[in-house]
Amino acid sequence: MIAAPDGGGEWLTPRTLPTAGNGRDHLHLLASHRPPAGPTVGDHVSPGLLHLLDQLDTTPAQVLSDLGDVLAQNAMARALLGGVCTVSEHGRNVVWRWFADPEARTAYPAEEHAYYSRLHVADLRAAVGRRSGDPACVRLVERLRGASEEFAELWARHEVGVRRHSRMRVVHPVIGPVDLDCQVLLTPEGEQRLVIHTPPPGTDAGERLALLRVVGGEQFAPA
Repeated sequence: MIAAPDGGGEWLTPRTLPTAGNGRDHLHLLASHRPPAGPTVGDHVSPGLLHLLDQLDTTPAQVLSDLGDVLAQNAMARALLGGVCTVSEHGRNVVWRWFADPEARTAYPAEEHAYYSRLHVADLRAAVGRRSGDPACVRLVERLRGASEEFAELWARHEVGVRRHSRMRVVHPVIGPVDLDCQVLLTPEGEQRLVIHTPPPGTDAGERLALLRVVGGEQFAPA
């Protein structure tokens, strides 16, 4: 038993202390080695992330895997960024769509395409390195390298960077161009993330999102 900070009884017991794998990982880090990756969670979305997603009815938000698969999104995200294809292979993967589907880039200013390309590739490489030979990673990268010369060139640069926050501009057909701050909340394992698109202070993005909520509600309302 671990005593509570005030000495007033039980706080955590060995049964509840979250130590699984921590000692092993710590030994790897002490030896200057990367800890081995644990089992992946697949398409099962963390209950905590789903709970947060349900609360964000006025803010565009998505749950993505570390490889870029859209696992869940709210109505505001669909209204802002469009739906995803769950039929074709990698149809819901934002990296695949960015490099293999020219239509995916039309919602973003052309002068920012190069930046987004580097952002996608660096984030994907971080996930591939963590997963270390996972077949899903190998398949996705092989398809991307075969489908896009731009991806193959960027992949050869070996840039690595987990996406945590950024600013993006979306050119929406109804509300027009809107600047948004992208905040990324990672699960402890880093396999899933909640991406929240919020209006930057001092801009009219909040009013544009309010209009989008009305338009999106009409678009997704039952016939």
